[in-house]
Amino acid sequence: MSGSGLGVAAGGASRRRSSSVTNALEQVPLNSQATSSHSHGHAHHAGHKIQGQAGSANQGKSEIKPLSGRSRPRPSDDLVLGDMYYTKGFLKDLISFRWMTIPSSSLKLMMIMPVLYLNHLALVHLGILSPETPNPFAACLFLSGKTANGKYTKAWGDWAFVLWHTVWWSLVRQSMTLYVLRPLAYWFKIKRSKIMRFTEQGYALFYFGILSGCGIYVMHGLSTWWYRTEHFWLEYPHREMTLELKLYYLMQAAYWLQQSMIMVLKVEKPRKDYYELIAHHIVTLWLIGWSYIENLTYIGVSIFVTMDVSDTFIGFSKCVNYIDESKSVPPFLVFLVVWTYMRHYLNIKILYSVYSEWHLIPEANRQVFDPWRDKWMPPWMQWQIFIPIALLQVINLLWYYLLMRILFRALVFNDRRDERSDDEEEEKPVLKDGKAE
Repeated sequence: MSGSGLGVAAGGASRRRSSSVTNALEQVPLNSQATSSHSHGHAHHAGHKIQGQAGSANQGKSEIKPLSGRSRPRPSDDLVLGDMYYTKGFLKDLISFRWMTIPSSSLKLMMIMPVLYLNHLALVHLGILSPETPNPFAACLFLSGKTANGKYTKAWGDWAFVLWHTVWWSLVRQSMTLYVLRPLAYWFKIKRSKIMRFTEQGYALFYFGILSGCGIYVMHGLSTWWYRTEHFWLEYPHREMTLELKLYYLMQAAYWLQQSMIMVLKVEKPRKDYYELIAHHIVTLWLIGWSYIENLTYIGVSIFVTMDVSDTFIGFSKCVNYIDESKSVPPFLVFLVVWTYMRHYLNIKILYSVYSEWHLIPEANRQVFDPWRDKWMPPWMQWQIFIPIALLQVINLLWYYLLMRILFRALVFNDRRDERSDDEEEEKPVLKDGKAE
């Protein structure tokens, strides 16, 4: 074979590997919501515009020739947003939950509590209220349940903190998506049909990257550091928490509640794997809520770390894939190793600990179920803990199976059928008579 022939063959093999990685990566839903359909509608409109110009320029010609190249759309075209991202007035946004996708409305809603909190301080300062009058709005902004030794316990104010920070995460998510990641997608010359996907994964990389670091930092200060699972039980119950642990846990709860609200209320267009993601979010909220109530925050932090670290690498791999598909193989391989270790090896280790080390809980603390006295660990509670972790592992194994099946089929049989979690409209070349190839 000639040198040029070898080059063509090598290039073709490289493209096939990259495409295989693309298809495999698309199998893993990164705890993200829907891909909005506005980019498809805009691409369709742009296609008609190009087609009309091509048709008028070729009237009277019998031969149809492809255009010499595809020009890049103008920035103003790429950055046009769908209707769901424009406010219809604060009250209408509030009633319809559009505030979750509109940063200006999220900001207005979020500012209500700080204004009320400062108003209460002003009334105290003016002598209208007694200095001993508790500020009812403080629980939304600050952690509740501080003890005399500087640590924290559970408190009813935690509900207010989580709900207010649900609005906070909506503001952060949409501000990052619209004002940072969309312009970044244009700068990288990402196809319009993939801009929304890039922004989803970019935000996931941002969130999980930060929370992975926070989780590892919090876990490092605990006796369970790097999965010494016996300490999930030996010192139980873990009623007192450091400021860092409680803040980390409640911010995670607020994030997952916000993600679940977007999905359940269908604020954005549902994905094809909508019900699988709903199941994942339900199990996640189940784990977060019960582990916090039952004083099992140590095991909760350990599970958070396994999920967040692997999600960080998924997000990075997908972002690289959207920017330059030819460079997607190395980060994909790293992601696959991290996913296997974090989501399967470590999670199964945690699951086995629930099954085999439960007896390490001091006997006095695993006999009675009495929520009013903060006693939660009768013998049957072992299975209430075991089941949601097992369900989470089943969901992870399902995604792992899909990932490996597509990768195997693509590499061995060169079958690159894309069974992605949501349909994606690709840009097609346009012929001079206005028809796509």
